[in-house]
Amino acid sequence: MNFWENPFIETAASYSVVVLCGVVCLAIFEIVTSYENWEEIKNGNLSVAMATGGKIFGIANIFRFSIMHNDSLLLMMAWGFSGFILMLTGYYIFEFLTPSFRIDNEIKQDNRAVGFISLVISVGLSFVIGANIG
Repeated sequence: MNFWENPFIETAASYSVVVLCGVVCLAIFEIVTSYENWEEIKNGNLSVAMATGGKIFGIANIFRFSIMHNDSLLLMMAWGFSGFILMLTGYYIFEFLTPSFRIDNEIKQDNRAVGFISLVISVGLSFVIGANIG
């Protein structure tokens, strides 16, 4: 058996790559939101925690599907990041569909209803996106 075909090595490699990609994706989300995720969470803002948790779950779920359907780390990363771009697009669509208020402002002000809907949208989109990963 080839070293790289060992299931433990494959798992460690996928895990490492997904953690790194997840950190990059979260950093991008940190840039596009008008609040500082980790500072708000540290201060007890449950809405930001829910929205961020949904993003973390969504990113992980997209990469889960990507791992399942791709044999190489490079393809897994490419499909995972493509899925992330779609999830990010969904974030902007959510903002566009609520013209009467700004999503980021509501989440920063700890509007838990908006935080929860943001969580559900991220999770839901991740399943739709993941189902289409090739």
